[in-house]
Amino acid sequence: MNQNEQLQQRKLATFAQGQGNAHSIFIQRAENAELWDVEGRRYIDFGAGIAVVNTGHCHPKVKTAVAEQLEHFSHTCVMVTPYESAVALAEKLNEAAPISTECRTIFVTSGAEAVENSIKIARAHTGRRGVIAFQSGFHGRTNMTMGLTGKITPYKKSFGPFPAEIYHVPFPMEYHGVSVEDANRAIETLFKVDIAPEDVAALIIEPVLGEGGFYPAPDHFLSTLRKTCDQHGIVFIADEIQTGFGRTGKMFCMQHSGVEPDLITQAKGIAGGIPIAAVTGKASIMNSPHQGGLGGTYGGSPLGCAAGLAVLEVIAEEQLIERANEIGQRFMSHLSKIQQQFPDHVGHIRNRGAMIAMELVKSGDPNQPDAPLTKSLVTAAADQGLILLSCGMHGNVIRFLPPLTIPMELIDEGMAIVADCIASLSAQD
Repeated sequence: MNQNEQLQQRKLATFAQGQGNAHSIFIQRAENAELWDVEGRRYIDFGAGIAVVNTGHCHPKVKTAVAEQLEHFSHTCVMVTPYESAVALAEKLNEAAPISTECRTIFVTSGAEAVENSIKIARAHTGRRGVIAFQSGFHGRTNMTMGLTGKITPYKKSFGPFPAEIYHVPFPMEYHGVSVEDANRAIETLFKVDIAPEDVAALIIEPVLGEGGFYPAPDHFLSTLRKTCDQHGIVFIADEIQTGFGRTGKMFCMQHSGVEPDLITQAKGIAGGIPIAAVTGKASIMNSPHQGGLGGTYGGSPLGCAAGLAVLEVIAEEQLIERANEIGQRFMSHLSKIQQQFPDHVGHIRNRGAMIAMELVKSGDPNQPDAPLTKSLVTAAADQGLILLSCGMHGNVIRFLPPLTIPMELIDEGMAIVADCIASLSAQD
């Protein structure tokens, strides 16, 4: 039994089974877009810790910032005795937010916590109870955020009941025959059948579905949602946890549409792997909860704030926002060739910057998702030294989330592995 297998057996004997792992690969070190396991085997990383290390694994500037902070202190609690780095990071997030009015920020620990607090803020501001979310959306694993999530397995199965007054409507997916008109009509029907618009506190949407399959929300749909929210006094929340910090070729994905949200949830790419999350939004809304109503012991950790400030410097200095678009183009060039070679298996390819997807189907039919092929591809790629992630309502989407610092030659090397694996797996049909 090798070291990875031994560690997997130890993990199975100590972890609850609900917290599984995609691969029995135990990482010993990482640098930029490469990983090395405990046996010294090297992997190209097309997952970036699920869009967390946008600035690459162990970026020198981030490492230095965290090390320097550790020389001073690791924790005091920002709600008890705060520190300048938290103020500085909040200032920069307020400035970066695609919102034209004065902004305020709060810090929490995780993306789910950020989403949960955004709902609290919206309810405090409006005095209303209802929340509109979208089918296929993912917003977290707390009770409230599971309720908001529009996918049962594995996130909600056996964990209910969930909070009341959450309403799901379709997310536009042209490839699957769900139009913007269908989604708008569903909202109109919702207001007539289930909840009056004047009882809705917030509408929350991922500008690109994450776990749901990497479908971008059409710009004109976001514009329509903004008008609906303005008409009825509903708080518009953009869940930018996976799409933020340069991932989609803008600092925040909402900037593609020019539509301003009221609140933005942020996590993942904010601090290069150090846990920290935030809600940023219009001051008039953010200031609605009473003092002491928002917070958390680890919210705005000094290590996270130091890392976050370093990440923002790296994004600017290395022009990672622009580079996300270049990465997306490189992937799409490879994926176009793969799609042409395997049209029966690769049904659709899409991207928003460096948030890239390949949807696998049977016989080229969008209505025949090929989850087994997707699972086999993830396994086969790992065997060849490439880490891939899957997603989608039917488990048939490969999502590519490389660090924004990845060298182009590593993209080429990794995509050659993808092509070879698909060729080998398709030959087994």
